Amino acid sequence: MSKRSLATPKLLQRRGKAGNLRSIEPLDTPDSNSSPRYAAFYRSKEEPSFWSDLKTWKWVVNPASSFKMLVVPIILFLNWELLGHFVAPNLPNPFGPLLFISYPITSKSGEARYAKGYLDLAFIAYYIIFFSFLRQVVTIRLCQRIARYFKIKRRSQLDRFGEQAYALAYFAIMGSWGVRNMIQLPTNWYRTEYFWIDYPHWEMIPELKRYYLMHTAYWLQQFMVLLLRLEKPRKDYTELVIHHIVTLWLIGWSYLVNMTLIGNAVYTSMDIPDAFLAFSKILNYIKWERSKTVSFLLFLVSWTYFRHYLNIRILWSVWTEFDLVPETARIWAPETGAWLVYWMKYQIFMPLFLLQVLNLFWYYLIWRVAIRSMTNTLTDVRSDDEDNGDDDANADKDE
Repeated sequence: MSKRSLATPKLLQRRGKAGNLRSIEPLDTPDSNSSPRYAAFYRSKEEPSFWSDLKTWKWVVNPASSFKMLVVPIILFLNWELLGHFVAPNLPNPFGPLLFISYPITSKSGEARYAKGYLDLAFIAYYIIFFSFLRQVVTIRLCQRIARYFKIKRRSQLDRFGEQAYALAYFAIMGSWGVRNMIQLPTNWYRTEYFWIDYPHWEMIPELKRYYLMHTAYWLQQFMVLLLRLEKPRKDYTELVIHHIVTLWLIGWSYLVNMTLIGNAVYTSMDIPDAFLAFSKILNYIKWERSKTVSFLLFLVSWTYFRHYLNIRILWSVWTEFDLVPETARIWAPETGAWLVYWMKYQIFMPLFLLQVLNLFWYYLIWRVAIRSMTNTLTDVRSDDEDNGDDDANADKDE
């Protein structure tokens, strides 16, 4: 057999009617997005192009296409800023809501505040594309190169390392931002009575609105990743789907009914332990044994405090402090920003309770890893055992 014939399986080759090579698509090369989870996205009957990426949703995994989608509104916005006053001097820039938060108002004290409205959907849509681009650049182009520096070679672990590095960066930033927001709010530090006092809280500080909408865009993008199976499914795939649905349920309702103060508190309590979780996984992949043990212990403490103690306090507040809502606001009157009729207490409580049930399920998995580590080497947390190949799979069956 010739050397040429040995090389052919590395390429997918499809010839046209004239016998010309129409497309050559590399499979599983180090610098491509063509690991098995991406392969289906890159098998198309059409020539690769920006328009075909739009039609087939490949822009979610193709940073070149998502970058073009990001740049077009910026160019249009700048053009309008330069030329718009000649065409329509009194018309605000129509591309601004894609890039910046909308509906500025002035509070009674004269401070800048923001209301909500339909243009917020444009901001969310744009930042879904932004997070699609950022995710691919960070996980594939940047972090996988870092992983190779630490001698990680297996494709599944390269992918996982990139995903966890992206998660670490995102949750560390958003967790810090959530704390910063809370410091500026009457709810600092988890003063739960102010979730309800002076409701409706429809005037948002600029940072809170921007933070809330960017979080919404992130979780919608993550839900797309999950549904399109862009990441290798984990053992807790079903629980993750439920988690994402409950999270989006909480985000949507809390923003709609002007409960952003409790929303900020819940976000912060989720993001900070997730940053510790991602950091622990990264240390596990690069096999820093002592560091990953210390990191895992810090993660266990942060998870216990934020995801259980603080979230149970929030649940208790919903159940016992709901009546602190002013009598005048216990009506269904969207035009005044008041939505909290009596049954809304249960609508707020149930998704938070479901989230706590999911957290307890993962808490059980975390403690199982902790107990194993007392007699064995500390392994990855929260259902990433499948990264370790068939040997680990067989070991799990033997338990």
